[in-house]
Formats: sequence, structure tokens, C-alpha cells
Amino acid sequence: MSPATESLTAERILEATEEVLRRHGPAKATVVDVARALGVSHGSVYRHFRTKAALRAAVTKRWLDRTSGLLAGIAAADRDPEERLREWLRALFDAKRRKAGGDPELFATYSVLVGDSGEVVDEHVAELTAQLTGIVAAGAAAGVFTAADPNSAARALFHATGRFHDPAYAGEWKRPAIEEEFEAVLELVLCGLRAR
Repeated sequence: MSPATESLTAERILEATEEVLRRHGPAKATVVDVARALGVSHGSVYRHFRTKAALRAAVTKRWLDRTSGLLAGIAAADRDPEERLREWLRALFDAKRRKAGGDPELFATYSVLVGDSGEVVDEHVAELTAQLTGIVAAGAAAGVFTAADPNSAARALFHATGRFHDPAYAGEWKRPAIEEEFEAVLELVLCGLRAR
């Protein structure tokens, strides 16, 4: 076994896959390209990821998890629920904009992969909705929010703000008025949640 194969980990494969995707795009990137970048055989890659689809799903999950991890800290913070909700929604919007603007080629690649990874995306959305549910439930328990069903309210919040985190709207995120529009939607959803 070569030294490259001995030190081969799933994380190294995912890092290399991301670079290969950046260079070749999702249509042309192959497992052989990933193996070549790592200096191993494609069989070594397949020992970690049984199929090309599994590799693509794993790299997509890794990409999405970066956002989930960032937001989890905000959701778990012990602060005013309205403040947390505002910060969480802002952080989600900012993270998505950074991804779209910071590396547009990779963002476009992931947009394609996300379309192919329905189960991974569903898990990501469920995780984000669970974080929102925790914030809404804390607000309801503190008497700050009115939400008979925090889970339903969280799903509604997620969908109501979709224009500011769904990659389908990425083209709009550079518009000068987008900040003002985000703040208007944020105030509207917060107003709807506040206990009267």
C-alpha cells in the first residue's frame, strides 16, 4: 500500500473533490480526477465512497454543514429569543451570500449538486428548521413569541425568508435594495411572532 493510500481519509477525499469540482465543474469531474489529485487509484476512493453519487452527496453535505454549524451556535446561545432569531436569519442570509459571491464557480457547482442530492438537502433543511424551532419554542416559553406550534412556526419562518437563503434567488442578492428588503421581511415575520 502506498503512503498516499495509507493516509487517505474521507475528509482528504472530500477536500480533493471540492478542488476537482472547482476546476472541472460537476458535469466533467470524475472519481478518476479525484483519485489523480490525491495520487491514489480510483479504487481507493471507492473504498470510502461506494459510488460517485455517494461521493457527491458527501461533498454536498459537507458544504451545507458549514452553514448549519455556524447557525447552531447562534440557535443554542442563551440570549433573548428575538435577538437570536434576528441574528440567526441574518447569519443564514450572510453565509449564503458569501458562498455565492466569494466563489461563484463553486457555488454554481454546488447548486447543481444540491439539485441531485435531494435527501441531503432535506436533512439540511430539517436541521435548520429544528434550530429555528428551538429558538421559537424558547421565545414562546419566555412569553416573547406567540406560537402554539413552534415547529409549524419555524417552517413558516424558513419558507417566508426563502428569498434570502434559497440558492435559486442568488442572482438577486447583489441588488442594492436587497438589504432593505431583507430588513422589511425580517420585521414582518418578527411582528407576526411577537406576543401581544
